[in-house]
Amino acid sequence: MSRKREVEAEKENSERWLLTYSDLITLLMIFFVVLYSMSKLDADKFKAVADSLNKALGGGTPSKIEMSNSPEGPSLFNTGHPQTKATVPGKSNEIENNDNASKQQNSNQQIGQGNQDQDNMTIEGIKIKLDKFAQDNQLQTQLVSSIEERGLVISIQETLLFESGSADLTARAAKILDKINTVLVSAPNYIKVEGHTDNLPINTAKFPSNWELSVLRSTNVLHRMVKSGGISPDRLSATGFGEYRPLASNSSEEGRARNRRVDLVILRSKYDMVEPGKH
Repeated sequence: MSRKREVEAEKENSERWLLTYSDLITLLMIFFVVLYSMSKLDADKFKAVADSLNKALGGGTPSKIEMSNSPEGPSLFNTGHPQTKATVPGKSNEIENNDNASKQQNSNQQIGQGNQDQDNMTIEGIKIKLDKFAQDNQLQTQLVSSIEERGLVISIQETLLFESGSADLTARAAKILDKINTVLVSAPNYIKVEGHTDNLPINTAKFPSNWELSVLRSTNVLHRMVKSGGISPDRLSATGFGEYRPLASNSSEEGRARNRRVDLVILRSKYDMVEPGKH
């Protein structure tokens, strides 16, 4: 009887290695499952992180970071197989929409850049022609153009357009505005006509203040530009600033002469959308 018990005990001791082996196999399986799960990645989150890093480090248009794809989904590990489009259930449409949105944004940026380049060419071309006209007619100090953020500003001194204290255009003014009109007619930009005065008070039946004088002067210039033909009235607007937008100090006659002016502002096309009636 005791011999039989000894044989059974020896048999049990010889099979104890199976327990250790099965534990080891189980741990290896868990280890590889964890590795596999770590290699999986949400495509949208990875794309967002990749774009952000590229913008921050590249300082320009983000370059593409390629992800290898498998039938189970995108992975960080490149398997060496040809790249195929991710087929993550419920995610493929989102990825495609994000790609389309990025392409549209890049397209809009290129269009915006193209408009800006065209604006610069238009503004520079107008300025060159008007500067030549002023030089040919010895009007450099009375007809001055300058490029600003909002566009090209053409300042026409009072002496070229009106008699002192009057808003009626002189015969010479009509000819000058007609010449300017031939240069502006080719540009599609909006044009603002702005009237300005000095700070010397005026109080007549027709002009109770400089406000009325500046508004009527800009309106008369606008009417002449429309009458000359070529420029559509819906591109034009008239404003009067009175004495409140001076270019120089009103403490001297020279400064007051500079402030008495009519400005023609050829707006850049980026301001088109803020104009009434534009959407």
